[in-house]
Amino acid sequence: MNKPKRYTVTTALPYTNGPIHIGHLAGVYVPADIYVRYLRLTGNDVAFIGGSDEHGVPITIKAKNEGVSPQDVVDKYHAIIKKSFEDFGITYDNYSRTSAPIHHETASEFFKTLYDKGEFIEETTEQLYDEKANQFLADRFVTGTCPKCGNEEAYGDQCESCGTSLNATDLINPKSALTGNVPTLKQTKHWFLPLDKYENFLKEWILKGHKKDWKPNVYGQVKSWIDDGLRPRAVTRDLDWGIPVPVEGGEGKVLYVWFDAPIGYISSTKEWAEREGKDWEPYWKDKDTKLVHFIGKDNIVFHCIIFPAMLKAEGSYIMPDNVPANEFLNLEGNKLSTSKNWAVWLPEYIKEFPGQQDVLRYVLTANAPETKDNDFTWKDFQARNNNELVAIFGNFINRVVVLTNKYYGGIVPEPSELSKVDEETLAAVKAYPDVIASSIERYRFREAGQELMNLARLGNKYLADEEPWKVIKTDEARTKTIMYVALQIASALATLSEPFLPFTSEKLKNILNVTSSGVETSWNTVSTAEVLLPAGHQINKAELLFSKIEDETIQKQLDKLEASKKANEAANKAVEPQKDTITFEDFTKLDIRVGTILEAEKMPKAKKLLVLKVDTGIDVRTIVSGIAESFTPEEVVGKQVTVLVNLAPRKLRGVESEGMILMTESADGKLVFVNPSDAKVPNGLQVS
Repeated sequence: MNKPKRYTVTTALPYTNGPIHIGHLAGVYVPADIYVRYLRLTGNDVAFIGGSDEHGVPITIKAKNEGVSPQDVVDKYHAIIKKSFEDFGITYDNYSRTSAPIHHETASEFFKTLYDKGEFIEETTEQLYDEKANQFLADRFVTGTCPKCGNEEAYGDQCESCGTSLNATDLINPKSALTGNVPTLKQTKHWFLPLDKYENFLKEWILKGHKKDWKPNVYGQVKSWIDDGLRPRAVTRDLDWGIPVPVEGGEGKVLYVWFDAPIGYISSTKEWAEREGKDWEPYWKDKDTKLVHFIGKDNIVFHCIIFPAMLKAEGSYIMPDNVPANEFLNLEGNKLSTSKNWAVWLPEYIKEFPGQQDVLRYVLTANAPETKDNDFTWKDFQARNNNELVAIFGNFINRVVVLTNKYYGGIVPEPSELSKVDEETLAAVKAYPDVIASSIERYRFREAGQELMNLARLGNKYLADEEPWKVIKTDEARTKTIMYVALQIASALATLSEPFLPFTSEKLKNILNVTSSGVETSWNTVSTAEVLLPAGHQINKAELLFSKIEDETIQKQLDKLEASKKANEAANKAVEPQKDTITFEDFTKLDIRVGTILEAEKMPKAKKLLVLKVDTGIDVRTIVSGIAESFTPEEVVGKQVTVLVNLAPRKLRGVESEGMILMTESADGKLVFVNPSDAKVPNGLQVS
């Protein structure tokens, strides 16, 4: 394609069954926003389109678990997600939702168009059915063993362990997620899109047409799917939450979410165009439009095979020019898991790190899983902030602004003759827009972000080498030139940082006083203009762009994750099976009394044992108890306990123990006394 007339950029629609976390941001939303901000800065016509996916089965599961309606769930999380994106600086032209009337209308019309053209296959097939719940089971309502890798927790549509796309009937030992029952097979009618019909088209378009420009991870997954042979895929489901199938015989059925959801890009574009008084069709149907989908790797098949097949079947739409899908981001060496709360949630981050959105944007870009899975750690987050944003970018800007205010009252000085170093430095600055642009246009955002930091490094090196704080003592004219050159670098950073660090860019532009003074620089003028910040221009006082993040701040985040890990371990801890049944007479043989610990001391040379004196109400006796690793002697003195008093005496390390203190374990493995009551109960009272 020659230079496009316009761009349509979409991002995967997040499920509205929970907030956004760093995996979503690194995989989809930060790179998409960098790309769009760059396109706008270079003067392009862009429609940046997103929205919430509100018809997925995870939403009905969430609603069922919380005892509310699916609409309640999506209303809650759509608002949370939309606000999180706004607070984080994701600059959508339109952020819609698939429950919107315009989407229901658009998706229904799309289905009817394909139906009327005879593009669907209508088949009665056997689907998994839960007799207890009295309903057919959508893919996510079925779990079982993956036939490819043996993962015992695979879903009916995909194994999250190996990434294989599945049908629910492929699972070994399937179980209903609703009741735990083993489902039966029952006949039902559905409509299928014959993907095999488009196999040759997909081979030509992707395997030949995009072999060189699509990311290897995307191309490889698509090739694997096509090489395995494509088969018809259902576009309807037996559910009551979603868009009703709009043809005769579709009663009680809805459009399958992966047919419905990508059409959300189109309906969101329509919504935006209607609001802005634009024509939406060129953004989806004009060959001079460049369509780009930003997604995670779990969505590759849907955006590179299924949605293109849908568009091809409809006949009037363009195909995506690129689908730069990222791999997965892990957290502290473990896979992100929303169900296990092993995540860094965006609303929590914004609350706990106020004004530091750009730090997370920068770190996620620097660690972006562009071609392979990558790992986010809080220590790396801290190091990149302190050693790069603070020590390189922030340090350079602070020195330039402080010195300009100190020497010249904040006025950009008039330079004298430029030295060779000055000319080389300014020439290097002019090269950066093209260098960074080249990386962005090839979807290499990690590389682009590091090139931006290299520009800040250039500024730091220039100041360190030229030492204006020393030169001012002997050569005022030379100092003015040095500061003038440094201010040109600062101005370039203010513009070129905007896609990556938008809040910082805005702050820097205010410091340099370019937002309202008429000297604001565009992306292209950084390369072409002779002067970015003219002599005589007044800048403002310095303020810190970034602040150091201390160890205790990071430790709090690590402690939160450790708490999640312990909670998960406790939740997964196996419950001991019931022991053999006893008779009532067996139970009555146990004499359990309330007692009070009067004295306690550690058993010499024994790590686990305490020697206790216990008032049982019958007598005061010695009991040896293995609780020393959970309690100190001081902690247990005076504690009321439950005692088995008619246990046969037993010598432990030479001390005769006459009874047993009843204990259990907390979820985290800590011993807990089985107490008779919070209120004091007389010693000797029997427990029965």
